[in-house]
Amino acid sequence: MNAEEIKKDFPESIIKLNEPLSKYTYTKTGGPADAVIFPRQKEELIKLVRWIHARKWPLTVLGNASNLIVKDGGIRGVVIILTEMDQVKVKENVIKAQSGAALIDVSKRAYSASLTGLEFACGIPGSIGGAVYMNAGAYDGEVRTVIKEVEVLTLDGRVLMMSNEEMEFDYRHSIIQETEDIVLEVTFQLEKGNKEKIKSRMDELTYLRSSKQPLEYPSCGSVFKRPTGYFTGKLIQDAGLQGLTWGGAQISTKHAGFIVNIGGATATDYIELIRHIQQVIWEENQVRLETEVRIIGEDPVTTETVVEDATVDAGLAF
Repeated sequence: MNAEEIKKDFPESIIKLNEPLSKYTYTKTGGPADAVIFPRQKEELIKLVRWIHARKWPLTVLGNASNLIVKDGGIRGVVIILTEMDQVKVKENVIKAQSGAALIDVSKRAYSASLTGLEFACGIPGSIGGAVYMNAGAYDGEVRTVIKEVEVLTLDGRVLMMSNEEMEFDYRHSIIQETEDIVLEVTFQLEKGNKEKIKSRMDELTYLRSSKQPLEYPSCGSVFKRPTGYFTGKLIQDAGLQGLTWGGAQISTKHAGFIVNIGGATATDYIELIRHIQQVIWEENQVRLETEVRIIGEDPVTTETVVEDATVDAGLAF
């Protein structure tokens, strides 16, 4: 792969070579990508993906990297970050949002239009594409309940429209995790509501989030999925792990379900601490903690390979 070639063929695109991904992840960790591209229009993205597919170059697509850990070795090939594709349109009870738009911003647009159904999302920091990818949710709400259809781009450059049923939403899952299609735009079907009640609920959830979550530190959000019949934070607390520091990564003293960067953390610190938590919880409770955070990229060549785990996967992520 010759990264300079893509700059030549896409002179108007925002392209950065050998770019540290720590600039973009919410953990402030992660090694470099060979090339990072920020498409601004849907047509530009489609053209880029078709161009990359024709050359068989590795491709990783990211939203705003809020629930993501990029390993310290970085990512080979092209990384497309969709945050410049953030257009949102409201018409009657429908909101159409491009994949790079922030879910928080879309929930605010819904409030401004007196539309109810997205109040639960008012504090979720992910992008629309990421929300679809993992069926993001909080406080008993999930995006699948308000999504009508999703426009996607396949990795070979075809544009498809998928219904809610075709997305196969489940707890922190959508079919995108298998197909690796790229979310282009999402159509939300909401209902007219009382603006004061909508704001009251959003204020309530914002307070709960700020009072219980360690928003003052860089983090990847909720690290683990909730195992059936248990609360992850309580399992970690009961195991005496809360506050444990591993390099610059720490199990939050405010919420044990979060790992925060208290200064100078590396992705390897995060991953090793995650593995340690999983091991301890299994030994003490025979409960397997599955990661909610996505872990992608390559291990640094100068260190030993991090312990393998089936929940670590590469490819498309948000």
